[in-house]
Amino acid sequence: MPVMKRLNQYLKRRGDRWNYHRRVPSIYQSFDARGTIRVALDTASIEIARARRDALAKADELFWRTLQSGKPKALDSYEAAKHRAMSRGFVYIPAEDLAVEATLDEILDRLKKLNVKAPTATSDADAILGLVKPTAIPITEAFSVYCNTICAADLKGKSKSQISSWTKVKRRAVNNFVAICGDLPMDAITRTHAKQVYGWWSSRINPTDGSKPLHANSANKDLTNLRILFERFWDYQGEDKRDNPFRNLRFKNVVYKDIPAFENEWIKNKILAPGALDELNLEARCIVLALIETGCRPSEIANLKPEHIVLDHEVPHLKIRPQKNRQLKSKSAKRDVPLLGVSLEAMKRCPTGFPRYREKSDSLSSTLGKYFKKRELLPTSNHRIYSFRHSFEKRMLEAGLDYGLRCKLIGHYNNRPEYGDGGSLTFRRDEMSKMTLDFTQLNF
Repeated sequence: MPVMKRLNQYLKRRGDRWNYHRRVPSIYQSFDARGTIRVALDTASIEIARARRDALAKADELFWRTLQSGKPKALDSYEAAKHRAMSRGFVYIPAEDLAVEATLDEILDRLKKLNVKAPTATSDADAILGLVKPTAIPITEAFSVYCNTICAADLKGKSKSQISSWTKVKRRAVNNFVAICGDLPMDAITRTHAKQVYGWWSSRINPTDGSKPLHANSANKDLTNLRILFERFWDYQGEDKRDNPFRNLRFKNVVYKDIPAFENEWIKNKILAPGALDELNLEARCIVLALIETGCRPSEIANLKPEHIVLDHEVPHLKIRPQKNRQLKSKSAKRDVPLLGVSLEAMKRCPTGFPRYREKSDSLSSTLGKYFKKRELLPTSNHRIYSFRHSFEKRMLEAGLDYGLRCKLIGHYNNRPEYGDGGSLTFRRDEMSKMTLDFTQLNF
């Protein structure tokens, strides 16, 4: 909605009723000859008047944008119709649905609202009677609407890097679709096009030309993201009954590669060996060491704020918390993790966190990935930096830590009934001390 400079901007009272009263901005006067716009809002309630004012203001701005562009935009026209109908007290309903669902009294009520003498009578009639057709914009434009409008609430609270990560994989699906089928209008996409995408992926999962096969998991992500884009876009346009061409298209029996854990001996003899991490910058080196005895996700460590690193406490610990513009992976990820062993020593060297890698997870991943490969610190091609987290989880199991405590420390959902808070920090520290690795050979 437009941002109002004043609470009752564009509102004018006549008797006990409110009007929408607004001059056409000078930059649009060459396109719009209405001069001063006056629309009766048919209400004595200031709250209702403001809501209808907001809808009309939005409709006018979309209308002006369409006129200024020199060519009508389907999305703007349709959005303007919905807002104009709302401003007159109606939900926009396509004419064909009105004919089937609305009673005669409801249709007559809509007709009574029309003022045939008004300069915007045609626009109002189209909006109130549902005569504006749903949009037929290309999939690339629909994707912009999806990201910027439809999913706005989904992205609230995410950081820039989290939004970038969220968007990247979905944009890949759209780009692949365009490369295969073209930038088709959303209402022109059919089951045939969806099967083309499926076939394109199938030929790459099982190539016959000797090229490296791609993983079916990537294909399923593309198909899922296209299905959700199609579904939510048309829901947003009020066509929730439209058949989804990507329905039930999915590769089955997909074998997912597990990320293996680092064995204890590998960590002690290779990663904690004297000089093994010396060529890493201090922050990257301390992030690696902080992962070993906390089991945290790399992004959780890299994005710690100073107030989340508690060293002046009987039990030094990390507070894994959501931040103003950064979400955690799940509700269960919020937790307090005691610091022991090499992880405690690492955090003492970076007591205010890691500003070099804060909100730069890709940079951290690239730096550590290249370094570990160069120094042959990964036992197999399937091992990742994330293997530290799996190693921590495995050591908890082998040390006999209770299932509930393991879930609490690693930040996983506990499917068993939970009693209490998972134990005090002292209890957690004492339990974790059963599995702490020796690091005396390491040169900080």
